[in-house]
Amino acid sequence: MSNVWNQTRRMKRFVVGPMTTLEYYGWWSKRVNDNIPGPNLEGIRSMEEYLQVVPSEIEIIKQKILKRKIQS
Repeated sequence: MSNVWNQTRRMKRFVVGPMTTLEYYGWWSKRVNDNIPGPNLEGIRSMEEYLQVVPSEIEIIKQKILKRKIQS
């Protein structure tokens, strides 16, 4: 039983060992937090515009029918 335990420990140690490559170490050493791009401010809407309720197709049809009834 202890022989099986030792074999599984060796296998786990082998699998859990360093899984990174030299390229990854190179990338990690060159990484700088300042390279993270900031948010794009072009398409930003105000909170009121963002939370505005968009009417459904049925509501739009109902509004058109009411306008026609009022006009006639």
